[in-house]
Amino acid sequence: MDPALLRERELFKKRALSTPTVEKKKVESKPDVSREEKKKAKPPSAPRLDINTYKTSSGSSQYRFGVLAKIVKHMKTRHQDGETHALTLDEILDETNQLDIGSKVKHWLQTEALVDNPKIEALPDNKFLFKSTYKLKDKKSLLKLLRQHDLKSLGGVLMDDVQESLPHCEKVLKSLLNQNEIVIVQRTVDKKKILFYNNQRTGSLIDEEYQKLWRSVAVDAMDDAKIEEYLEKQGITSMQDNGPKKVAPLKRKKPSSRKKVFKKPRDNEHLADVLETYEDNTLTQKNNI
Repeated sequence: MDPALLRERELFKKRALSTPTVEKKKVESKPDVSREEKKKAKPPSAPRLDINTYKTSSGSSQYRFGVLAKIVKHMKTRHQDGETHALTLDEILDETNQLDIGSKVKHWLQTEALVDNPKIEALPDNKFLFKSTYKLKDKKSLLKLLRQHDLKSLGGVLMDDVQESLPHCEKVLKSLLNQNEIVIVQRTVDKKKILFYNNQRTGSLIDEEYQKLWRSVAVDAMDDAKIEEYLEKQGITSMQDNGPKKVAPLKRKKPSSRKKVFKKPRDNEHLADVLETYEDNTLTQKNNI
């Protein structure tokens, strides 16, 4: 190796050792007190509510009314199937597979919900029945109801109410229709079916040709004025006096704004021929005095 290079290397080492070096100490990082205090000051966040667990929780009103709706639907179904005996709350919950409900919901059903429900009848022995619109048991009770409506001119009975009230309704209605005991009419307004009693004593037979003619005339979109106008064109005037007569309202006389002038009554007009004047006599008496 070159001796000149070795000398320069030694000199470089000496210079490096002679120059002082300052070491920088690492600054220890102090924890941020303000951040820790802020973290401690923040209240712990409340746990988020899960929608599914909230809906099925025993305290929510939606869960309560869901249990009640299931009970009412079950009571209606068993009534329509012919099971008309009363049940306790435990028996109802057993049949509806709802034995896992809480004590609060059970107390609410026993004391408030089932007692105040319009479709549930509460009996004195803490038993419950389905309360239908009409108390119908069989075909005879339905015919009796329809006869009473016919005698009192109350019209028909809604099919929905009969289906709700009468056990085995379809079977009973089919039997009555075959015996020509009832008539079913569908309303044009809401398409609901109405049951009427077919009173054959008061009914009269009408030829089928007249029935077809009657049904072929559509008057749904015509009011009374248009029907009357059509009848007048056809030369029929028998319906003019059948409708309700409109009574014209009485016209009240308006009070007159003119003031009445009262004439002053004259004294003793009825004694005009009898009275005498004494003016001349009084003047002559004054002159003499």
